Amino acid sequence: MIRFLKALVLLPVAIVVVLLAVANREAVTLSFDPFSPEPVFAVVLPLYAVIFGAVALGILVGGIGSWLGQSGTRQRARYHRREADRLAKEAAELKTFGTPGVEPGYGSAAPHTTLPAPAAAR
Repeated sequence: MIRFLKALVLLPVAIVVVLLAVANREAVTLSFDPFSPEPVFAVVLPLYAVIFGAVALGILVGGIGSWLGQSGTRQRARYHRREADRLAKEAAELKTFGTPGVEPGYGSAAPHTTLPAPAAAR
């Protein structure tokens, strides 16, 4: 089912990409030197290559920005995961061995007190 849904979404996208590439085959000059009439570094590419490159660069920059923006969330998740592991380990230790350093019934705990007998009913 997932495979069908992927095909349902990706097939139209692929068709649009192919149509864009076929319609924009003209060569354009991509220059990184805006100040000189004869650029030092210029590349002649098909327009669709420039468009696809710009989209890929935008995806990459957006992904890096999103990843950096979530660093606080990842840091809090790591802290809470370590704390949960520590508390689970402590709970397992208490279940296994009881309160650390206290042996029951040997005077280390407070002595047991008894309650007085209930008063007789009148």
